[in-house]
Amino acid sequence: MPVKIRLQRHGSKKRPFYFIVVADARSPRDGKFVQKLGTYNPLTTPATVQLDRQKSLEWLHKGAQPTDTVRKILSYKGVLYLKHLLRGVSLGLFDEATAMTKFQSWHSEHEQQIRKRQEEAQRERRGRRNPPYQRRDRRPAPGAGSEG
Repeated sequence: MPVKIRLQRHGSKKRPFYFIVVADARSPRDGKFVQKLGTYNPLTTPATVQLDRQKSLEWLHKGAQPTDTVRKILSYKGVLYLKHLLRGVSLGLFDEATAMTKFQSWHSEHEQQIRKRQEEAQRERRGRRNPPYQRRDRRPAPGAGSEG
């Protein structure tokens, strides 16, 4: 049974929200799946991804093939980098403690970049926001009108 890690669409029209699932390659996009790995919301800036890293890694080791979009998501979350490091451990290039140290340093650096992007997006949203509406009275002030 060929297994894929792919997106399953939810959400209303023009408001997409996705589940990241492991499914049989022959099943329909929104159909039956084997296991849910996380969620992906492309509408936020930057996109919000919640992913079970350990389950994803297990499925990749079992031979599940991610789709192109999911491959980018897994790369963004560091799952593919962790798989790469664990491959180095299995080849005897370094030990597991070194691999985890490398991954933790990468992860902390990546989290800082994400926070920075979120803050920039928030600042940009505030800058685009219109100033508060100032209502003007259309009636002339008493005694200011022309008397004739």
